[in-house]
Amino acid sequence: MKINEYVEEMFQSVPESDEKRSLLNELIMDAEEKAADLMAGGKVEEDAVNKALVELGDLSEIKLNLMNLKPPKASMTRLRNNLLYSVAGSLLIIALMLFINLYYSPHTVWFVYPVFAILWWPLSVLLIYLNRKDGGGR
Repeated sequence: MKINEYVEEMFQSVPESDEKRSLLNELIMDAEEKAADLMAGGKVEEDAVNKALVELGDLSEIKLNLMNLKPPKASMTRLRNNLLYSVAGSLLIIALMLFINLYYSPHTVWFVYPVFAILWWPLSVLLIYLNRKDGGGR
């Protein structure tokens, strides 16, 4: 069937293992069940199979996990740049809040409250960066 061929072709570069075989069987079964449900709902077989394959989504990350590879170098560089951008942007926003606080209400310190909200941006990017750097996470 087309589903079997598609999944096998997607993972042909992955070395054979029990984990690979188990995952392929699961992906094929899920896609075949989806196609069968769609055909039971009145779809033509070809349309049902194509829709089931589309709903499998991007299999490249699953493939990388099976091959025990880290994400490509380019994506790590992009993540590092995102981290640097978020830190710099946060510092600029915090400096603006500090300036506004000191200029308009120097006797009341209120700028620390928005700082907590602003810091979530670089912290979340740092978490993503560290997860990818260690080879885990999405």
